[in-house]
Amino acid sequence: MSTGERIIAVIPARYGSERLPGKPLADIAGKPMIQHVVERVRKASLVREVIVATDDERIAAAVRSFGGRAVMTDPALRSGTDRIAAVARGLADAGIVVNVQGDEPLIHPGMVDEAVRPLLEESGLNVATLVHRITDPADLENPAVVKVVLDHQLNCLYFSRSLIPFARDIPVGERLLRAPYWKHVGLYVFRRAFLLRFASLPQTALERAEKLEQLRILEHGERIRASVTEHESQPVDTPGDLERVRAQAGEPHG
Repeated sequence: MSTGERIIAVIPARYGSERLPGKPLADIAGKPMIQHVVERVRKASLVREVIVATDDERIAAAVRSFGGRAVMTDPALRSGTDRIAAVARGLADAGIVVNVQGDEPLIHPGMVDEAVRPLLEESGLNVATLVHRITDPADLENPAVVKVVLDHQLNCLYFSRSLIPFARDIPVGERLLRAPYWKHVGLYVFRRAFLLRFASLPQTALERAEKLEQLRILEHGERIRASVTEHESQPVDTPGDLERVRAQAGEPHG
């Protein structure tokens, strides 16, 4: 395994959120959410620098206040990947760019390292991500839980909000026992050159249908390699999610 390439983690953080406005600044145990994410990603052993990509000066100011680095990006950018690519264009010395979501305040640093390693081990690989074995039957029918099917080399074959695989002859109550079901964890690792090319590609039919940006990568014939993580992910999408994260962070609230 080579670690000669400079590895930079970029965390996209938008102020605007339909369900939770100002989400990156939400207080969790006395710190804004974005600070929790930055501090945890900094503990990953393979990452050399952590940058927050934001469209709002309030977030940038909060990041600077705890000694972090923030880069302002165009508010008109349509996705987090576009925001990451905008920052990566100015990182000529970075060989690998890690995209960590800004709403993962409980992310385990080991997850970042798990996702990065395939690119260090295989020079021809351009994209990697994480998957977690589904153990809750409710997740199978939940469109908010993105499912992924894998080949024997852990390359991602397809991502869907629907139940995949369908498991035609397996009774519903036995699905998790007799078929592999994987949840996608939305942490991505890109070679910088591919990231810049990916961001310039037009949206594709499957991407638009599923509202899953990673399908654009597969539709253009690129591999995405998955690493299996034992760590759970708890993104914050709703006020209820925020309360659950606050409880796990040990914050009294009521």
